[in-house]
Amino acid sequence: MTLDQILSVRPSPGSPRKYEFPEFQRTVLPSGLQVIAVDVRNRPLITASLLIRRGAADEPRDLAGATIMTARAMSEGTKRYPGVELIEAGERLGATLHVDASWDAFSASVEVAASRLGGALELLAELVEHPTFPPTDVARLQDERLNDLLQIKADPRRRVDQAFIATIYTADSPYGRSAGGDEVTVPRLDPEVLRATHRSVLDPNQAAIVIGGDLRGLDVVSLVTETLGSFGGESGKRAAPAVPTSNSAVERPIVRFYHRPGSVQTELRIGHVGLSRSTPDFYDVQVMAAILGGLFNSRLQMNLREEKGYTYGIGAGFDMRRGAGPFSVRTAVQTAATVPSVDECFKELKRIRETAVTPAELAAARDYLVGVFPLRFETPGAVVGALGGLFVQQLPDDELARYRGEVEAVTIESIQKAALDHIHMDRIAIVAVGDADAVGDELRAADYGELEIIAEDVPAGGGDDGGEGESE
Repeated sequence: MTLDQILSVRPSPGSPRKYEFPEFQRTVLPSGLQVIAVDVRNRPLITASLLIRRGAADEPRDLAGATIMTARAMSEGTKRYPGVELIEAGERLGATLHVDASWDAFSASVEVAASRLGGALELLAELVEHPTFPPTDVARLQDERLNDLLQIKADPRRRVDQAFIATIYTADSPYGRSAGGDEVTVPRLDPEVLRATHRSVLDPNQAAIVIGGDLRGLDVVSLVTETLGSFGGESGKRAAPAVPTSNSAVERPIVRFYHRPGSVQTELRIGHVGLSRSTPDFYDVQVMAAILGGLFNSRLQMNLREEKGYTYGIGAGFDMRRGAGPFSVRTAVQTAATVPSVDECFKELKRIRETAVTPAELAAARDYLVGVFPLRFETPGAVVGALGGLFVQQLPDDELARYRGEVEAVTIESIQKAALDHIHMDRIAIVAVGDADAVGDELRAADYGELEIIAEDVPAGGGDDGGEGESE
């Protein structure tokens, strides 16, 4: 059989299967803590996640990293279960505990069999309310973070991400710094600072516990009331967290090139300050970004990978948070292809703004987003995570129920409007890590904008990995 014959009989995409996001119930306890219960039938493993709308973006700049360090240190022991005893207590229940923090929120979660949910919530309450922050363990976490910062300097991919956000945001924006803290702030994050951060996080009026799984026979509200009903009771009333500052530091196109002599590839980030999750044209932006750089057959991917062969992969999109997160094009290219790759990226950014997408592109992006939507929620943990996102971002309760219809309503015209409104060629930043000796003259000749070449000391072992193209 010839290739043409094979292609002629290959299966075509099917219709998206019917799916309705599970219904959920919300109860507000006297403390202000919200209890959100979602019954996911025939899923006996329960996920319970406590979320608080206070994250790394809400901490003082001189204590950057405190929220994430606090979350990590909480698992090192509590008043009732010091050190390894906390892990053993979870193992006796067959429960998995996890504490984390992001730019937008603090979270503590547990996964456990339905029959042991009560005991697991007691353990979760102990973890959240009574961590001890042992000095030895805090010091170890500080050392780990400082070592990680050295690795970031040595790793071109991580270094370019760090440099990109520091370039595009103003100094007063938390998003311009590393969420985990830096060489100046991490040594300050001693047990006393973590205890103060922990106290500042425990705000029941900005908290919800989301519980999902097969909840038949379980009185979820009573279980939460018994274990977390007094959560944050001594914290007092606090102001709601403000939307993080996210002003652009870039007023005209600029290039920041971090010099790595001998590098065989260039890590590239192209973009600017983007959007918050509350943007009213969220769905138009989602479909537009998928066509530009979110799908395997996106415009950027088909151009730079399939046609030009400059990279193994390229992506683009908006990282939406409570404040305006970054918009970026992300790739790694052969050193010799650095300037041609930027040219092609600019070409595609301009084309998405100036030329209407085709009906085929629109259909492919909509079908993909609608089709994968049910696949995102095949476990209680995924459903709980999605509902937690609604809470953190303060989105309507029917947001997930409306998702597929909203995506299907996106039009060619609304996509182009979203691109015109939100992709800004006049204040775009190009940030790169690579061999400036090899491409500097070509960059100057290309005249993308103000060019700064930055030489910096790289820790031992921080040379290029010798690969070609992106490997993310």
